[in-house]
Amino acid sequence: MAKIKFAAVSRNYFNMPIWVAQHYKLFKNEGIQLDLELYEPIDEVTERLKDGRVQLAFGVTEHVILDRESGGNLVIIGGNVNKLPFSLIGQKEIKKPEDLRNKVIGVSSLKAGSSSLIMKSLERFGLHYPNDYKIKEVGPILARWEKLQNGEIDAGLQGAPLNYIAMDEGYTALIEPRNHFPDFQFTSLNVDEIWARENSKILHAFMRVFVRAHRLFFENKGRMVNIAIKETGISEKYARKAWREYTEQQIFPIEGYANTAGVQTLIDVSALIREIKHRKGTSAKSYINHEYLDTALTDLRNK
Repeated sequence: MAKIKFAAVSRNYFNMPIWVAQHYKLFKNEGIQLDLELYEPIDEVTERLKDGRVQLAFGVTEHVILDRESGGNLVIIGGNVNKLPFSLIGQKEIKKPEDLRNKVIGVSSLKAGSSSLIMKSLERFGLHYPNDYKIKEVGPILARWEKLQNGEIDAGLQGAPLNYIAMDEGYTALIEPRNHFPDFQFTSLNVDEIWARENSKILHAFMRVFVRAHRLFFENKGRMVNIAIKETGISEKYARKAWREYTEQQIFPIEGYANTAGVQTLIDVSALIREIKHRKGTSAKSYINHEYLDTALTDLRNK
């Protein structure tokens, strides 16, 4: 059995393709022993990928861009969260985005990820960082939900299905970022390109699993609901809502590809918000390598 260590963030719904592959024993069928490692800090996932402690990761896409800008070797080889599944959820007494003036908004990272979205979204309502509100690094979705409930933050992005849970409990949905950014690559399947070249055989096998897992996700609602309940701890009601949103909106890619237009939106928005002049105008294609996925799809067609 070939061994792969795979890192991802927390027990959230983003990881469903990997859990699907495990439940269907797809890795075993391809001769892969996959060890899934989950971490709360999003930066930890990327650091482990960069230093070789893991070989593949569902990581924040902006981390790949940051890594390449600093001379690193990370590359996007597949999609994950290809469109935004978030709502900006505020405390119950906060009724509109303008009410966030002088408030604290929780994000996963100050350098990448949700902070760019927050800044750009609130500009539309006349709120500018850092003069009009504070941003606090508190961790990914589950951590933000906990800190919203205990009052440590006033608002934060919550992904499906936690956004539905929050709204049902009386919290306020202030902004739906997907309405403003219909294409936005938030997380992706990332790898060190040197490791990928040196281990192309095992990577092609992994990518065959990756494609099959995504197809199964779209084909089998009942089984997906059960897997989500088991792996994330959400109820059946919210597992059904999440599956419907992820399939109808194609938040996960049916064939596993990254969303090139979504990566381009990420580049353009983050360059503007973070005032990274050398990032502005760069092409999404320079951060994406779909050749391993292309080969996997060819293999599956020929079987």
